[in-house]
Amino acid sequence: MEAGEKAGAEAAAHLALAASSQEAQDYLREQAHLAHLQSGQIEEENATRRRMLKIEHASAVFKLALEVALAAVALVIVIGLGAAMWNAAGDNGLIVQSFSVPPDMAGRGLTGEVIAAKLLDKLQALQAATVSNRAPSSYANNWDGDINLQIPETGVSIGEFNRSLHAWLGHQTHITGEIWRMPAGGIAVTARAGNDISPTFTGSDADIDKLIQQAAESVYRATQPYRYAVYLSNAGRTKEAQALYQQLIHNGSPTDRTWAYIGIENIYNANADYVRAKASLDAARALKPDFVMAYINRASLEGQYQHDEATYLAMKKVVELAHGPRDPTMAEAAWEMGTLNGESTLAADLGDFQRALAFNRQSEAHPEFNNLVESAYQSDMLAYASTHDPAGERAARDALPPTENPVLAMQHEALFSLAEVLLGRPDEILASNEPIRKVLFSQAGVSASVTETYQIVPYVALAYAQKGDFKRAHATIDLTPADCVFCLRVRGDIDRRERNWGGAGYWFARAAAATPSTPFPTSDWGRMLLEKGDVDGAIAKFGYANEKGPHFADPLEGWGEALILKNRSDLALPKFEEAARYAPNWERLHQKWGEALTYLGRKDEAAKQFALGEHR
Repeated sequence: MEAGEKAGAEAAAHLALAASSQEAQDYLREQAHLAHLQSGQIEEENATRRRMLKIEHASAVFKLALEVALAAVALVIVIGLGAAMWNAAGDNGLIVQSFSVPPDMAGRGLTGEVIAAKLLDKLQALQAATVSNRAPSSYANNWDGDINLQIPETGVSIGEFNRSLHAWLGHQTHITGEIWRMPAGGIAVTARAGNDISPTFTGSDADIDKLIQQAAESVYRATQPYRYAVYLSNAGRTKEAQALYQQLIHNGSPTDRTWAYIGIENIYNANADYVRAKASLDAARALKPDFVMAYINRASLEGQYQHDEATYLAMKKVVELAHGPRDPTMAEAAWEMGTLNGESTLAADLGDFQRALAFNRQSEAHPEFNNLVESAYQSDMLAYASTHDPAGERAARDALPPTENPVLAMQHEALFSLAEVLLGRPDEILASNEPIRKVLFSQAGVSASVTETYQIVPYVALAYAQKGDFKRAHATIDLTPADCVFCLRVRGDIDRRERNWGGAGYWFARAAAATPSTPFPTSDWGRMLLEKGDVDGAIAKFGYANEKGPHFADPLEGWGEALILKNRSDLALPKFEEAARYAPNWERLHQKWGEALTYLGRKDEAAKQFALGEHR
């Protein structure tokens, strides 16, 4: 019984354990399923949350981008408006508005807009004809090249807004006007700048173009008096120009007064009135001591009269000022070109013709301004001739800009003739002298006599001396004044060629005293002493000339010749070598260099120099 009960009990226990295990398994499966469901729900919730975060991030990025874009647009608008306001505030332009015209004129096509356009064309032509060294920004009422025609618009537009902004903030000059028919017949034209009173011009319908020209000139005078005076002077209306310059001198601003003295000096100079021209420049310097234009014009004025020392000192001051800050009343082109011209002229005044040519090259690379590029080309001929280089001189002549202007063509021919004389070739000037005089006196006016007396006659006299016609040489040079330094040098050269040593020494001494800063008279004097046989005296003069113009070849070459005569060819060689740096194509220099080498027994080197010294 006990065994059976025990077995039954064990069976029941097994059954109970089995049942309990099944329930546990079912429970565990249910729990696992529930966990799986919860895990899926959590994953779905996480996925949803991630999607929402992405949407929120994208929204934030979009919002930020939109805000940045709006800020950029606003910044662009602010910058654009600021630039527009800045541009408007600096607007000094001239606005030509539509004219009021009679209905019958408008019906024939001469509307108010057409008349305004014609006036605008006239104003632009006036400005184009006004070449001045003065900076446009130095005018109290400057519209420079900003001349526009205004045609009214209807409605609101960006263009109309911009126009209103310029009118509000800028300093525009508005030109208005009208044309009307007079009771007695004919028409009347008035054009006014702002509220200024303007003269009325009358005539017939056929005179409309002339009347508009007169109206344009009245506007130009009212708005740009200095420029208008320059225009009048350039147009040959010198009396009107002089009167306007005088008005500016008495009533203008300090800047206008200073520049008016420059303008009126040009008129006095053209009329050969040296005294008043010089006084005007002195008055300009009194108002503005470092006024570079006063020194530029002084150098030009003195150069015309062959006042070499005054020319040199004035140009030296020009170059000194040019190395400082630019005068704000000078146009940039005028400052740059004037500096190059000043450097070239100053170098030539000291005999440094290679340096002068280098500055001329720089000038010639610029667009033409106030005839300064033409001047550089012209001076090339004289520079090459002064270095005893005939090939260079002729190349410079061929490089001259072509012209149909008779006065300019005459200048080309005259300068070539003068250069030929410097090269010892007198025939050109003797053949062309009369034709040159004919053009000069028919075109150059009162100043023709100054040009002939100071610039041409001494070269003609030298040409006669080169031909051996000393009687005519003396008669010709006697026509020149005693204040002309080159004329004094020619007097000395004529006497030198006649072997009149006392007369030559006298004239060279006078010339050297008149221009103590330049080397030319002293070098001439040394050449005369060398030919006279005073070798030591010649060396002294050549040395002194070399101190004044260390890059001038002539005294170095003469010094070398003198050393050969003293049997010091060894010392002559360095002089010739140095001279060749400044006059590389000088035949005589290479011939004498060859002689010195021959005396030293260096025949191969001598042969090379003789070859270089052959006629080119």
